[in-house]
Amino acid sequence: MRVDVVMRYVGMVMLFIAGFMLLSAGISWLGGMDSSFYALLLAALLTALLGAFPLIFVEKKEQLTNKEGFCVVVASWLVACVVGTFPYLIWGGEFSLVNALFESVSGFTTTGATVLTDIEVLPRGMQFWRISTTWIGGMGVVMFALVILPSIGRSKMTLSNVELSTLAKDNYRYRTQIIVRILLVVYVGLTVLSSLLLKLAGMDWFDAVCHGMSACATSGFSTRNASIAYYNSPSIDAILVLVMTLAGIHFGLIYATVTGKRNNIFRSEVTRWYVGLLLAGAAVIAVTLYAAGLYPTFGTSLRYALFQFVSLVSTTGFATADTNLWPPLAVVLLIAGSIVCASAGSTSGGIKINRLVLAVKMMRARLRQQQHPNAVLRIRLDGVVQETEFLHTVMTFIVAYFMLIAAGTVFAALCGTDLTTAFTGSVAMLGNVGPGFGQVGSMNTYAELPAALKLFDSFLMLFGRLEIFGLIQLFFIKWWR
Repeated sequence: MRVDVVMRYVGMVMLFIAGFMLLSAGISWLGGMDSSFYALLLAALLTALLGAFPLIFVEKKEQLTNKEGFCVVVASWLVACVVGTFPYLIWGGEFSLVNALFESVSGFTTTGATVLTDIEVLPRGMQFWRISTTWIGGMGVVMFALVILPSIGRSKMTLSNVELSTLAKDNYRYRTQIIVRILLVVYVGLTVLSSLLLKLAGMDWFDAVCHGMSACATSGFSTRNASIAYYNSPSIDAILVLVMTLAGIHFGLIYATVTGKRNNIFRSEVTRWYVGLLLAGAAVIAVTLYAAGLYPTFGTSLRYALFQFVSLVSTTGFATADTNLWPPLAVVLLIAGSIVCASAGSTSGGIKINRLVLAVKMMRARLRQQQHPNAVLRIRLDGVVQETEFLHTVMTFIVAYFMLIAAGTVFAALCGTDLTTAFTGSVAMLGNVGPGFGQVGSMNTYAELPAALKLFDSFLMLFGRLEIFGLIQLFFIKWWR
């Protein structure tokens, strides 16, 4: 493997990230050159300098091998999280080294968890950088670079094939380079639309753009300490429920629906499962909230139940209520939603509803096979027969997912946290959800967790964003053929 070539492509990604740091410095300058201006400017120059070195000293190559492409993608994510700490560390405040790394990883992985106790004290330039990390991470640092940076020839196909999971590519009938453009058109379009709607609903332009970017990335980073509860607006809640729901649907299906293609949202089996899960879960939670007397009317109960359930299932993590105060049944359903999450091909994390549907069908097929041993059974998803090898991969992922949750729970308990915080925190970190319960509830932060646990949680977030095996395989790269 050519390490120098890998570093050249990682350098391109660093230049792209430096551009967003410079944009954030521009926001600071437009706002009267607040205290974040020089921190962002210096961070942009440092990141650009580090990214430029391999571009200057490494000769351009026409094609990457699959092994090199994999290393570029994983290394880009790791480097992005590291250089993302530069603005935080230079600016100071609550950002110790561990806190800065946690916040950076949380942003780029679109987890949306924070270690800040006072978000509103951040100057606008730093606020925008924080939101920018999560918007970049929503679609993927390499995905953005493939479109915005100058042409890199056939290597685009290698990189995008690695960045896009097999689950995410199932609904496409286009070449890989077209897929990248489609994803970004939907992503940017949804961001612009959500920002405009939030502005019309009463947010100022800065908050509307920031929350629009965060919602489309299914991150949950907010410019307010109380998250969306700060606005106490049914119209803002309704807009964000719609945006979060759409952001959890396969972007290829959204594109197909808008352009009148046959394989659209209304014909998708996975989307029907996803929407059905949201409606059923929100309805049950609303009943439990109303029965417990937490809200005066069923309509109000439904408003808060729908927002919180959609927020967690889509892995956005916005909050309009303190879910630590909700009845046990509501909490159990919210945790279950945080494990399953939304669709592949979206910006959400978690196991993905696609894998849940396949797992249910595999169990049903197993029961039928026991009843009819000679039967030849085929498992289909959206009308497509699934190969046995792919089904084994799905089940392996689910097993590995729960093993990591168990490991995270044990480690958190060893660090002194209570069981509720340990378990739900691990679920939230691995699923890139953001809030859990207990000490890390919807109206709390991760600030009080021990430094060792914050570092461990940073790795869990990366495991979740790279779908577990993407990160694990990096440690076994020398055995690749």
